[in-house]
Amino acid sequence: ATPPPINNLDFSDLGLPRFLVERLENSGYKTPTAVQAAAIPAILQNHDVVIQSHTGSGKTLAYLLPLLSAIGVENRTPTADVEAVVVAPSRELGMQIVREFEKILGPAHKRSVQQLVGGANRSRQEEALKKNKPLVVVGTPGRIAEISRDGKLRTHTSRFLVLDEVDQLLGFNFREDMHRILDHVGRKSGHHRNIIMVSATVPFSVIRAATSWGSADPLLVQPNGVTPLVKPRADPSESESKSDVNLRAQSPPAVQSLPPSLNHYYTVARAQHKVDTLRRCIHAVDAKCVIVFMNRTRQLKDAVFKLEARGIKSAELHGDLGKLGRSTILKKLRNGDVRVLVTNELSARGLDIPECDLVVNLELPTDAIHYAHRAGRTGRLGRKGTVLSVCEEPEVFVVEKMQKQLGVSIQSCDFVEGKLVLQQDAK
Repeated sequence: ATPPPINNLDFSDLGLPRFLVERLENSGYKTPTAVQAAAIPAILQNHDVVIQSHTGSGKTLAYLLPLLSAIGVENRTPTADVEAVVVAPSRELGMQIVREFEKILGPAHKRSVQQLVGGANRSRQEEALKKNKPLVVVGTPGRIAEISRDGKLRTHTSRFLVLDEVDQLLGFNFREDMHRILDHVGRKSGHHRNIIMVSATVPFSVIRAATSWGSADPLLVQPNGVTPLVKPRADPSESESKSDVNLRAQSPPAVQSLPPSLNHYYTVARAQHKVDTLRRCIHAVDAKCVIVFMNRTRQLKDAVFKLEARGIKSAELHGDLGKLGRSTILKKLRNGDVRVLVTNELSARGLDIPECDLVVNLELPTDAIHYAHRAGRTGRLGRKGTVLSVCEEPEVFVVEKMQKQLGVSIQSCDFVEGKLVLQQDAK
């Protein structure tokens, strides 16, 4: 299922060149989603933007298309410099973005984009940079910074810097690498750099970063429109806290971070019965592709063992898996050889499994923002999805708190005789 047309707009109405419109048609993209219709013209007009929309709404194409339009892939020269740098917090998301670029570019131009993700062979990446001279590089902070430090990646004249899942890139573990990237990309004297930030959730820290790093007043792009983010006045008489309050007031509500086609539930179970509750939920909603979240890596194996013992094909995904092991498991999940993927927050970053019809929090996320990121693994591109949180009795207040913060209804349920039953219906 694809989202409905936005005011009957076509991609050709957004100012994109004919080459890209034809590639979109050949790739099966008919009409822009709401966030694409809002973002593409803003980026083509050289605005710095913060793109905020729920996972699966088409945010990657929302910046990919105007980038390719602006840098002129069709007319590239063999000696062209890197024009755009796209940074992602995980290998999986980085490679997913590369695949999107390659799909739109087609065989004739696919070498215009180069992956620089961690975990891949660095010497081969450097050889490809030298040989192909890509216009766009997509990678993880550590690998981009590493190759840049060694002088093998020159980005001083780059025109675009894209920070995908920017809320994660602001984390402490990326700080040193991100500083290098921000200090080098597009920083040659006389050059103008546009910054594009992307995320399903835009907390205050992201808005503060957008107003600090950009060279122009950034725009907040959401499916329902575009609004300016005004920088705090550089007035010594104005306290920092007042500026912070002004910015915080513009921070978008979290509800827009969630796909609209989701049903949210929670159920109460003791710790030792949680996996069995998960099993009953899978059967009750007849889920074909399930992603289960836990908070600690060492617990994943036990959950997989219990599910397998009940005849449910399952696998674990964690940070210690190599690149090959990770891609093998994801391939099995996509083609149906594995029904349940048990993972943790970090490992699931950037997962794009459109077939996922059920997300289960076997342990509650730390806050509403992480709930939104987990929930966004299902209900992608207009499909229906179910999110279930399994909690113990003392944790119910946490679910109720997240419900208020997200502005969605998380209904209490149980599983009776193979069916999902709402608690008020059971009484």
